[in-house]
Amino acid sequence: MAGNQKAKAKTEQVKGKVKEAAGRTVGNERLEAEGRMKGAEGDARQSKEKAKDVFKH
Repeated sequence: MAGNQKAKAKTEQVKGKVKEAAGRTVGNERLEAEGRMKGAEGDARQSKEKAKDVFKH
């Protein structure tokens, strides 16, 4: 399960970066903000999984 969550975190981070770059390219501030938010969700998920790994060992 943890591997699945780690992959999901990476996917969210990548999607966020792509969305943010697309928003910046076309000048759409809303799309850029959504990308930053999606990236932050991925960062939070990744941090949670890292913390779980620390306490597991």
